[in-house]
Order: sequence, then structure tokens, then C-alpha cells
Amino acid sequence: MHDPQTRRPDLVIFDCDGVLVDSERIAIRVDAIVLADLGWPLSEAEIIERFVGRSEEHFVREIEAYLGRALPRTWGDAYQHLYTGAFEKELRAVDGVMDALDRITTPTCVASSGSHERIARSLRLTSLYERFEGRIFSASEVANGKPAPDLFLHAAARLGVPPGRCAVVEDSRYGVEAARAAGMAAFGYAGGVTPAEWLAGPDTTVVDDLRAVPPYLASLRA
Repeated sequence: MHDPQTRRPDLVIFDCDGVLVDSERIAIRVDAIVLADLGWPLSEAEIIERFVGRSEEHFVREIEAYLGRALPRTWGDAYQHLYTGAFEKELRAVDGVMDALDRITTPTCVASSGSHERIARSLRLTSLYERFEGRIFSASEVANGKPAPDLFLHAAARLGVPPGRCAVVEDSRYGVEAARAAGMAAFGYAGGVTPAEWLAGPDTTVVDDLRAVPPYLASLRA
């Protein structure tokens, strides 16, 4: 298994929301509006605990379980403009991520719980898409979303890198759990909405500034 203290990874896998783009705060605020309208009022803290880092499919399943009924297939259409408008107006790259990416010499990719459409839109709005084009993976491609390891294992397999030679940069509890389950070292980014203590654990380095990741990687032996 990859030892994050001694071996430099051959692939660094980035989550998107909350790691590359500062979308979580925006999405949580809109989620609260949507959930209240559906009849399930939750605080932003409850939304963070239940949903940050999970797939859109999980979000829908949990709503349906609470309501006790299935949602229409097109239920989200009525709310999409809330997310789109907020993202177009407010979305920015996470502080320090451009500098971090410029300094990381290891190959990188994106593996996110969002749909391909959502990932691409967010990366384009923040001028990050070209950095990852052709190396973007979505939970829609695997059977089980985070905290299952499926997405990270899929990304590694597609790029031909053994799991033990990968590191993951995540901002959610479910994301770092998925990285550990995949046998990958993890960086837990605690500069967003998730408390640092939710990210700490085996094979995980917690940072509150993404600019700390490149020098850490450079200090490891190849």
C-alpha cells in the first residue's frame, strides 16, 4: 500500500466541489431553500453533515425517504435556475488552488460526486476546465458513490495508476473515507465547510490551505 510519508504518488486525484471550486457554501444555501420548499426544512449544518461529498442520487434518495414518496423524474427542473444563477454570479476557484496546481508536477485528474455536466460547468466558470480536460470522472460512471471507493478506483484504473500510487485531495468526510477505502493517501482540505476533525484519520494529511499540498508532495521520495 502507498505510504504517504515516504513515497510520492504517481497521480493526484482532486475532488471538484469545495476543493477546486468554492461551490459548497453556495450549494448548501440553495439546498436549504429547495429542501424547505419540498417540505424538509434542514439547517445548513444538517445539510453539511448529511450531504456534502455525497452524490446527487443520494440526495434524491434521502429526500424521497423522508417524504415517503418518489419525486417526479423532472422534479429538479423547477429549482435548477436557483443553482445556475447563484453559481454564475458567485462561483470562484478555491483560494490557493491555482497556485497549488501550478506547482504540482505529478499528473492530476478530477473525480467528483457531481454529474459530468455540473463538473464541466463549474470548471469552465472558474477557468479550470482546460487543466483537467480528458481526465474528469463522475460518480455517474460507477455503481456506488462516496464513501465507497468505486469512483477513485475507476479514475486510477482509467489512467493506469495502481491505487497505492495515488493521493486524493478531498474536503468532505465521505471523500476521505472513500480514499482510505481505495487504499490511497488523502489530503483533507479543512479550509471549507467541513470541520478538520471530520477529515482526520489514517493515511490522511489535513491542511487548511491547498498551497501546502505541493511542497508536501515534493518532499516525498519518488
